[in-house]
Amino acid sequence: MTYASYTITLIPGDGIGPEVIAAARRVLDATGLSLSWDVQRAGACVVEEAGTPLPDKVLASVRTNGIALKGPITTTLGSGFRSVNVAIRRALDLYANVRPARTLRGLPRARPDVDLVVVRENTEGLYVGIEHEVVPGEATEAIRIITRKASERVTRYAFEYARQNGRRQVTAVHKANILKITDGLFLQTAREVASDYPDIAFQDRIVDNMCMQLVLQPEMYDVLVLPNLFGDIISDLTAGLVGGLGLAPGANIGTGCAVFEPVHGSAPDIAGQDLANPVAAILTGALMLGHLGERDAAARVEAAVAEVLAAGEVVTPDLKPGRPRARVVGTAEMADAIIAKLS
Repeated sequence: MTYASYTITLIPGDGIGPEVIAAARRVLDATGLSLSWDVQRAGACVVEEAGTPLPDKVLASVRTNGIALKGPITTTLGSGFRSVNVAIRRALDLYANVRPARTLRGLPRARPDVDLVVVRENTEGLYVGIEHEVVPGEATEAIRIITRKASERVTRYAFEYARQNGRRQVTAVHKANILKITDGLFLQTAREVASDYPDIAFQDRIVDNMCMQLVLQPEMYDVLVLPNLFGDIISDLTAGLVGGLGLAPGANIGTGCAVFEPVHGSAPDIAGQDLANPVAAILTGALMLGHLGERDAAARVEAAVAEVLAAGEVVTPDLKPGRPRARVVGTAEMADAIIAKLS
């Protein structure tokens, strides 16, 4: 029997990134798959050496390999370089940001029965940061661009994802009642795409109402498709429903390549202290395996994570509240516990 082998670009990132990505790498290697890692450094950690937070060789590696596992990268507030995360998505045209949120047993702060997937347009809208000063120090302006092309392809991705993963419904989320031209185009395009998928139920929700509905009855929703900024906000809300960002995997999907990264930030205040929760990075790795077609290995990783969390014998500090008898462990030991449950 011939087994597939994969070369994956590995971008450790900044802050806690190297720790959680190292943990994820060990878990993925423990699946027995043939994985080779092309390690590339990006972010604040390379600016002094490379003169840029995003060296060309990083993008070249992702283009060559077609797939990457990436840790969080620090984005400075105010002045300084723009987001490396946004730059990677735009340079590689990673148009769909996919963020599953599913309840795992044994987490006291999680809502039961949540099983959502947020599909966020990734290349345009307010989030890309097209802005300038109109009157220096007095007035500023941001430009929000919504195109039919970008709206169509991300909505079509959401429907294809739903169809391929046995999902029943797609909800387009917007603010077309106020942003009648920009979100109006997004909603109109989503409705047109929906007509091509009669087997998948379609509905739309205004974004502020969507926030309320997700808090009141998240079980009523399945796949959500949204413009960029709304998707960024809603995906954090859905992560909160299932226990927090430390449990939230993510993917950025393009036509020729994909970059997988946990949703959480770089948390520089706890970097290097073996305190970070690696579960989001590990589940991101499982998401990546599924994308590669290694669904059995992906399911085994997810099952191992679920078993450790349900048992509640060991937890990272962020998972301790509500579990008085659990033993607090570090990033590496949490990965060890998950590896021990791999079957």
